[in-house]
Amino acid sequence: MNEMQIAEATERFLCGEMSPEEMQQFRDLRKSRPDIDQQVVEYSVFLTELARYGEAVSLRSDLRQIENELKEKGLIEFHKPVKKTTGFLSARYRDTIMVAATVAGIILIVGITIISAINSGSERKIKPLVEKLKQQEKKTSQIEKRMNQLAASGTGIPGMEARFRATGFMIDPAQGYLITNAHVVQEARNRIIVENNQGLEYNAQAVYYNTETDLALLKITDSAFKKMPALPYSIKKNEADLGDAIFLLGYPKPEIVYDEGYISAMNGYDMDTLFYQLSTPANEGNSGSPIINRRGELLGVVSSMQTNSQGVVFAIKSSHIFDAIEAARKNEASSDISIVSKNTLRGLDRSVQVRKMQDYIFMVKGN
Repeated sequence: MNEMQIAEATERFLCGEMSPEEMQQFRDLRKSRPDIDQQVVEYSVFLTELARYGEAVSLRSDLRQIENELKEKGLIEFHKPVKKTTGFLSARYRDTIMVAATVAGIILIVGITIISAINSGSERKIKPLVEKLKQQEKKTSQIEKRMNQLAASGTGIPGMEARFRATGFMIDPAQGYLITNAHVVQEARNRIIVENNQGLEYNAQAVYYNTETDLALLKITDSAFKKMPALPYSIKKNEADLGDAIFLLGYPKPEIVYDEGYISAMNGYDMDTLFYQLSTPANEGNSGSPIINRRGELLGVVSSMQTNSQGVVFAIKSSHIFDAIEAARKNEASSDISIVSKNTLRGLDRSVQVRKMQDYIFMVKGN
């Protein structure tokens, strides 16, 4: 066999185009001719790298086309980068962007491989593989289809402009139920999105709210949501004590923020017994933030602030959370709510308590 015949036989062998008899003969030839065996190995690597190159080129082209289509439909809008943007980027799309970045690296590496192959006299091996590169387009069609589905449904499209931001926290992490304020739900005219501390966004809907207690119950309806372990904190059924040290976690800005303080009064504004008065910093995005004591017990939910007094915050007492759950269970859509709590925060350092809680605190956004 001359060199051309060996190259053609190698390609037919690797592509599975030989008959069983030919395959066995070629295997025997490889055993007796180490130089041919080495060429088969090198050619196999070459085919693999070239296939990756074709897939990378096709994927990059598809991503650009999808981006342009979404821009034309007004579903996404990219702005000039600022100093820090990662906190605003949905992690659901971070993987896609990382793929696009990786494509550039693959193209560079494989491109060098191809150039080296051409320079070493292997250009005759490239021509028969051109048609095979077209087959890689099929592999990216699924990505394009999924992106088009997202674009059509509006689910999780990055760049959704929220009119407001608030906070919510898990009470049933297995079923995806969260507590927030009723006034937060009323602000959401069209759609509610909840986002965890890793940037993952999920569609949610209100299954119960009460304007008198200012409590609302949300359920995550997104199929991408995965159930979480039991709550690390317990929800206190009895009243707290005056002077109890507390801390809160919430989203007054696009990252989770910690604040601390104490219960300064057992009643709220105008002696309203539904609320505690707290002495702690808080901002608008803290609506719905949980109030936790040093024993890992949830004491209440931030509801409002006294505008004429700095650092005066009112929180709904935690006992009313149980009333809201009982009321919500009467509806078939939310009859499966169950609170399973294992207080694993008791006795831990504050930083460890915060770290264990963060996954259960969500940003609530609406438009």
